[in-house]
Amino acid sequence: MAPLENYYDQAESIADKRMGPGIMMLSSTLQLLYSARRSWELLGCIMAPGVKTAYGMLPPPVTELCGEILELLKPCTDVNDGQQFRVKRVLGGPERPLLVCGFGLPEQEGSKSRILLTIEELGRRQEAIIDQAKDLFRLTAREVAVVENLLKGWTNKEIANALKVTEQTVKEHIKHIMAKTKTSTRTAILVQVLRL
Repeated sequence: MAPLENYYDQAESIADKRMGPGIMMLSSTLQLLYSARRSWELLGCIMAPGVKTAYGMLPPPVTELCGEILELLKPCTDVNDGQQFRVKRVLGGPERPLLVCGFGLPEQEGSKSRILLTIEELGRRQEAIIDQAKDLFRLTAREVAVVENLLKGWTNKEIANALKVTEQTVKEHIKHIMAKTKTSTRTAILVQVLRL
């Protein structure tokens, strides 16, 4: 019976790490038009401990982000240029940071301006990517540590210092990772990993 329990614990852990982002759609008056349940779970992390809001009320930092998007939408003349209507913020505490991206969808024929929000845990996403890369490319524990540090943008020397190995050892690990990921540069390794 113990192996079956371990299997369920492991499956639950993997599922938890691979949870997707929360998604919300708001009107230009910040009226909630759509929200996935996951959105509210994540937004609960932004609220100060002990502070409660009514269902459907956004935390103040998210409301401020939406206000910035609405300001960008006011002088809107070119409906095709959606990039200028995006605002990103890292919100929440250091123990559970969230990336909140707001996209302003300008007014078009017959529809008012809207705001699309995506909310996602930063650490969880990278953790899930690393787990997938480890499984897919059959990386050793040391190779996983090297990939984690490559994702931080560290140099070979910085990685060597963190892992308490020589720079040559780091180069060897990178060489093995390149072979396993069928790549030829550090950047290509990151592209392969981030595709996951």
